Amino acid sequence: MTEAALARARAGDGEAFRELIEPYRRELQAHCYRILGSVEDAEDVLQEALLAAWRSIGRFDGQSLRAWLYRIATNRCLNYLRGQSRRPQSAGLPDDGASGAGLGGSGEPWWLQPYPDDLGDLTPGPEARYDARESIALSFVAGLQHLPPQQRAVLVLRDVLGFPAAEAAGILGTTQTAVNSALIRARAGLRPDSDPHDVPIPKSPAEAAVVDRFVSAFERFDLDELVALLTADARLTMPPEPAEHRGPLAIAGFLVGSHRGQDIRLFPTRANGQPALVLYLPDPSAPIWRASGLIVLTLEGDQIRALTRFGNLGLLARFGFPRTLPMG
Repeated sequence: MTEAALARARAGDGEAFRELIEPYRRELQAHCYRILGSVEDAEDVLQEALLAAWRSIGRFDGQSLRAWLYRIATNRCLNYLRGQSRRPQSAGLPDDGASGAGLGGSGEPWWLQPYPDDLGDLTPGPEARYDARESIALSFVAGLQHLPPQQRAVLVLRDVLGFPAAEAAGILGTTQTAVNSALIRARAGLRPDSDPHDVPIPKSPAEAAVVDRFVSAFERFDLDELVALLTADARLTMPPEPAEHRGPLAIAGFLVGSHRGQDIRLFPTRANGQPALVLYLPDPSAPIWRASGLIVLTLEGDQIRALTRFGNLGLLARFGFPRTLPMG
């Protein structure tokens, strides 16, 4: 941050303000995504936060611009979660009583969305317990959604971003004692399967080998190979749908049974620091492929522990994929 840019921003120079905030935009969006679990919600809330920052830049004390922006963004996220009318209840899903919004029958947040791998280089603070890859993993973000909003925010500020307790308290407008107490409860409440473990190095040959085996088996509808690829406790979920499939045979049977007889195509991408695939199916009335969804793979060793299929085709543009492709 330069004093000259700050002075110009305070004088109403919008370009100077953008110069000040641009280095923090991506990490702030990831922060909002972790708390809210939805890319669309995170984008909307971040825009509100940056507008609020622009309107109040004259009151910025000049100390830590990053902490000041995190305070505004975090509180906008918490305000969003308090306004339940802004996150409509999905039909037929029960209220879990904790986060204040319904979770599906699978126990997953129905609003969960995948995050494109464009985070850049984020360096957590010295007190962080998770590295950038772990803290954006789909299972971790889903696990955060089970925590009450204040605990969720505290855990992200302390364990993901590494803010000291005093700074986290300042961001949240509370005391260090309250922050430490909330952090203890949040750590205890985070689901055991939220912490990624035994995960191949991203973009490594080991990771690629598992993905290639899955693509080959799925496109050939090889039930035995799909079963062999899945861990004994594997799960397939499809937010916002409440249904889920558990166990290798149930998952493989669903994948094969749902698409047998179709000439499917799977194209690789990445989401949440994990391998993902965009599924295309042939259009019966035109010589084109139509996108059917995006599948995020959670790996464990040389197997797959979870598959999360997203059917919201509006998300594909964020991953650089169109809704249709020409055949041939």
